[in-house]
Amino acid sequence: MADDLIKSGALASRTGVSIRTLHHYDKIGLLTPHRSPSGHRLYDRRQVVRLQQIVSLRQIGLSLDEIRKALNRSEHNARRIIELHIARLKQRIEVQQDLCRRLEVIAARPELASIEEIIKTIEVMTMFEKYYTKEQLETLRKRAAELGEDHIHEVAAEWPKLIAEVRGELQRGTDPKDPRMQALAKRWNELVHEFTGGDPGITESLNNFYRGEPQFAAQQSLDGQIFDYVRKALRES
Repeated sequence: MADDLIKSGALASRTGVSIRTLHHYDKIGLLTPHRSPSGHRLYDRRQVVRLQQIVSLRQIGLSLDEIRKALNRSEHNARRIIELHIARLKQRIEVQQDLCRRLEVIAARPELASIEEIIKTIEVMTMFEKYYTKEQLETLRKRAAELGEDHIHEVAAEWPKLIAEVRGELQRGTDPKDPRMQALAKRWNELVHEFTGGDPGITESLNNFYRGEPQFAAQQSLDGQIFDYVRKALRES
C-alpha cells in the first residue's frame, strides 16, 4: 500500500498544484490525505482523482464551496466532471476555430468573400464591441495610445498574478478588512482605472462585458465570488 501513496511535495511537483494549495484543501476538508506515522500527508489514487476533479471544476469557474457541494452530489462522478470540463474547453475552441475558418476563407479569396461572410467574421472578432459605445471605444483607443504598448503589456502581465493572489486570500477566508486584502483590492482598483481612466460609463460597460461573457471571464480565472470579494474589500477601504 505504501508504494501507492504519494507525498504532498511529489504530488505538487508533478501536478503543478502548490503544496500550499494542497494544505489549504486539507485544512478546509476538500481533499483529505492519509497521514504517515510521522505526520506527513500521503495521497492515494482515489485522492489524486479527486484532485483532478477539483482542478477541472476550478478551471470551469466554480468556487471551492461550489466544488465541495458538486463533489458531494452523487451525479457529479469522475466521468461527469471530466465531461463538464471537456464541454467548456470545446466551447472555447469552437469560437477560435470559427474565427480561423472565416479568416481563412477571406484570406484565400478576399475579392469573392460575401458581405455576409465578412459581417460574420467581424461579429466574432468584435465581441468586445457589443458592450461599448463607439464613443467609449474611441476613448479607449486614445487612452491606449497615451499609455503606450509597453505599459499596456506590463499591466496585462500583472493581472493574472493579482487575480491568483486575491483568489488565494478568498480561499483562505481572509476578512475583506484585512490589510493584505485591502492592499490587493487597492491595486485591483488601480489596474481597472488604468483601463477605464475613471470613466463611470466605461466601468459599467466593463462590468456588463464580464457578466455577459462568462467564458471570457473563466479563461482569466474570474467568477462572481472573486468580483464580490473585491467589492466588499473596496467598500471597507
